[in-house]
Amino acid sequence: MPEGWEWDETLFEGSAPYYAQGRLPYPSGLPDAFAGALDLSGSPRLLDVGCGPGIVALTLAGLFAEVVGVDPDGAMLAEAERQARRRGLGNLRWVRRRAEELPAGLGSFRCAVFAQSFHWMDREQVASTVFDMLEPGGAFVHLNTAVAAPPVPPPLPFPVPPLQEVDALCQSYLGEARRAGRGFLHHGTPGGQADILRAAGFLAARVVPVQGREVLERSVDDIVASVFSASGSAPHLFGPRRQAFETDLRRLLQAASDDGRFSEWLGDVQLDVYLRPWL
Repeated sequence: MPEGWEWDETLFEGSAPYYAQGRLPYPSGLPDAFAGALDLSGSPRLLDVGCGPGIVALTLAGLFAEVVGVDPDGAMLAEAERQARRRGLGNLRWVRRRAEELPAGLGSFRCAVFAQSFHWMDREQVASTVFDMLEPGGAFVHLNTAVAAPPVPPPLPFPVPPLQEVDALCQSYLGEARRAGRGFLHHGTPGGQADILRAAGFLAARVVPVQGREVLERSVDDIVASVFSASGSAPHLFGPRRQAFETDLRRLLQAASDDGRFSEWLGDVQLDVYLRPWL
């Protein structure tokens, strides 16, 4: 975490309804990658730390006897519960806790997954705690979207979203410094993850590639949702200018695509699998 930052409940305030629509999905092969990378015999349990609205937990629910999603944001968990009911899934439960409050009496797990969440935490503390929550031979899995040298996309049927112009519009409303929560200046994702996990007792990572390489069609509503799903442009940051910003954003997007359709390239991701030793 950047120096001096403390989590607060406004970090993603207002973002939960936009998250599932706005964020690019994970590759469709994600469940198969988990099944191939882990020992899922018996009745394994999954811990999704920083689960947000449950996108990964819901995707992997069919592989595990029970999935427990942990997140400090009540609105995110309410959205996760709504999606679980809509899909008729009964093996998930949601716990409102910060990762630093684990183990919280949740028991032991075969796998703990972190999908774009570990960098928000006290990583040393959380890594050590999760090590103790895993069964021997269990896995800490970082769902890594920062894959080097992504494949070049094919010709796209629609324009790509004008992300630089969108970012400039956000800056015109919010200032150049990226914000999150109550004015925190966000300095990017910290490094050193492998060293932290090794110090906690985990073995060196095994990298499991997950192929994406799909072209997605996206609408103006999808791109608007993607903007409001991010901590640095969460709805609450705009205050009374939120509606004016959305009006300007939609005008910008309509000007970038005659029929309001965009193409986005869903690239590869990877699982960084850190095992807890048997002994």
